Amino acid sequence: MSKFAVILPAAGESRRFTGFARKKTFVELKGRAVWLRTAEHFINRDDVSEVVLVLSPDDLDEFRERFRANLAVLNITIAQGGTCRAESVLNGISSLSQDADFVAIHDAARPLLTEKWVTEIFAAAATHDAVIPGVPVSSTVKAVDGNTIQRTVDRSGLVLAQTPQVFRRTLLQLAFDAADDLSAFTDDASIVEAFGEPVHVHPGWPMNIKITTREDFQLAEALLDAGACRTDG
Repeated sequence: MSKFAVILPAAGESRRFTGFARKKTFVELKGRAVWLRTAEHFINRDDVSEVVLVLSPDDLDEFRERFRANLAVLNITIAQGGTCRAESVLNGISSLSQDADFVAIHDAARPLLTEKWVTEIFAAAATHDAVIPGVPVSSTVKAVDGNTIQRTVDRSGLVLAQTPQVFRRTLLQLAFDAADDLSAFTDDASIVEAFGEPVHVHPGWPMNIKITTREDFQLAEALLDAGACRTDG
């Protein structure tokens, strides 16, 4: 059985997450912190060898104090974030202490996974070496300048990239080693793309939302209330 190390980036500043006293990943979502709900999808899987949570240096002390009880019983490694997402992920990779065939990077602010979805994307990675979930763009897409439409963009062949993004560990390390400017990459797949390796797109899941704004948080609450993301479905 292939082994997967999981990296959960949570070092962002949450600038668009307004109306709360804490960053989005630390806010309680139906009784449990967002990051904890996310981590729980991975920590008890037999095919996961290690889970690394990447935090901003400014949050480390408060996080360890606030979540001391959780950290005492969960097998989670804490890594220090960098100046951009890709640097934070690289720090997470560098902190891995156990052998793993694949590395899965999943936004700590995407707590609405299911066991079935994780199993699907892990299986796809074992087949393709590099894989992301993607949801086809269904709405009409407009390119604008300010508030004026410049053109309508052909949406055929467009997908919205999600996480977990999963890569064979040796390939991901080579791609990071070859990258010149980590701040230029907005997701992990783009680093592998720049390295010249194909990245497979697996059908994503519309309910796998990333909590970025207050409205996203409210939607996540509603989905949990509706039982839309049961752990077995």
